[in-house]
Amino acid sequence: MAMITIKKKATHNPLAEYIERLQKGDALLPDNPENVLEVVGILKSYGVVLDAYSKNLNYIAEHQFLIFFPFFKYFNGEVSFQKLLRHLWHNRINFEYAEYCMKAMMWHGGGGLDAYLDTEEFQERAQAVINAKFKNNPLILGINQLFPDFLTENLRVSAYYTGLGQFWRVMADMFLNLSDRYDRGEITSIPQVVEHIKAGLVANASNPITYAVKIRGEVYEIIPKSVGLTFLADTAIPYVEAVFFRGTPFHGTVSYNAQGYQIPPDQTRFQYGALYADPLPIGGAGIPPTLLMQDMRHYLPEYLHEIYRRSLRGEDDLRVQICMSFQKSMFCVTTATILGLMPYPLDTKDPNEEKGNRVYLEKWMSRLETSRLLDVNK
Repeated sequence: MAMITIKKKATHNPLAEYIERLQKGDALLPDNPENVLEVVGILKSYGVVLDAYSKNLNYIAEHQFLIFFPFFKYFNGEVSFQKLLRHLWHNRINFEYAEYCMKAMMWHGGGGLDAYLDTEEFQERAQAVINAKFKNNPLILGINQLFPDFLTENLRVSAYYTGLGQFWRVMADMFLNLSDRYDRGEITSIPQVVEHIKAGLVANASNPITYAVKIRGEVYEIIPKSVGLTFLADTAIPYVEAVFFRGTPFHGTVSYNAQGYQIPPDQTRFQYGALYADPLPIGGAGIPPTLLMQDMRHYLPEYLHEIYRRSLRGEDDLRVQICMSFQKSMFCVTTATILGLMPYPLDTKDPNEEKGNRVYLEKWMSRLETSRLLDVNK
């Protein structure tokens, strides 16, 4: 029996080293000058891209709702011939990646936003918006009577647009502020990076997530403040779950054939998120993060770009190098999330609280067993 217990513990804690790191307040990523430079540099670029993603997602939610063919949804209300040419030539930010993340969040669900969108209150508020939007369009109102979930589902999608847009608004400012602090010499270590992110998450934790649209000068609240949705519980945690951990299987890398059994039938077993993805396929068709890496390459700070140029392949595999740096940064964000959600203080001396923290950390590490954690620590 003793041997069985010992074996079980060894199997249960393959990442015991990282549990001990977290218990000391250290990060999942090693602390060295190169990692600090990579993480801060890539988050600077990511912050610029998230700023654009956030503005567009909020624009779509507020101005493109219940439009069946939103041809100009990526233009943020500024349509011109030159901008159209750049759009068609793909000389632009790839907002499609923002939508990919939004759809992943909506599909995996979780949090108060997901729960609210299934309530009667949302149904009533959505119906009021639909009636106001199409009060002079009997055809659409007739279709709505025949298919009562069609337009409501459109507004659910719009709610996720704004939910992710408001979440990324906070994160963009947080990452850009991190870069400014690094430039001023205030950030010199990975634990300081993690602390900056954790402090930002805590400071914005209770920010209300709301959603209102204007129709013919009248404001309609779809997610009023009274619902009580907040930044951390209802957007940040579901985002980490959907995008960092679960994700969606990339076309061309696994078979979607049900008889192939390459995709788990249970969404909770998905491990296609940012913490698990192999950087090597980046650049291939059907790999959504390629769009993000392509966007970030335009905004790399020179000190980081120079490191990539001096690498073995130079800029030939730039997107792959960006992806590897990005994964390092996401393990820092994950560390901040883990530490920020600890059930008890990190420095507690109470044995029961210490045990509770240990169990909490073991659950996180069990999910990271097949992630890229060991790779970013090489």
